[in-house]
Amino acid sequence: MSSSSSKLMPDSLEAMRKFAEVYADRTGTVFCIDSSVTAVVIEGLAKHKDEYGSPLCPCRHYENKTLEVLNAYWNCPCVPMRERKECHCMLFLQPDNEFAGSNKKIPAVDLLNHIR
Repeated sequence: MSSSSSKLMPDSLEAMRKFAEVYADRTGTVFCIDSSVTAVVIEGLAKHKDEYGSPLCPCRHYENKTLEVLNAYWNCPCVPMRERKECHCMLFLQPDNEFAGSNKKIPAVDLLNHIR
């Protein structure tokens, strides 16, 4: 992997941040009480969008990410999230989840403070 491909484009990160906020609001879900979890997941989604053209769930292991993107099952929002509001990554949580915070937003500065 070249050094340029390992860098995250700020536009992708911002796009995934906005997507997550809108989706949380639309689905009545909230972000994790630990904002570092939210930040790392959003960063992973942005990296996958840059590398594969789709925000593939960053919290799973894939033998072939390109095939998984084409399958679309784990593209965010994944099928379990769309059908049952179950987010394996803990990005979108039901308000009664023990790890749920009260936020449906993560300021860009908070996001940048938590990512690598």
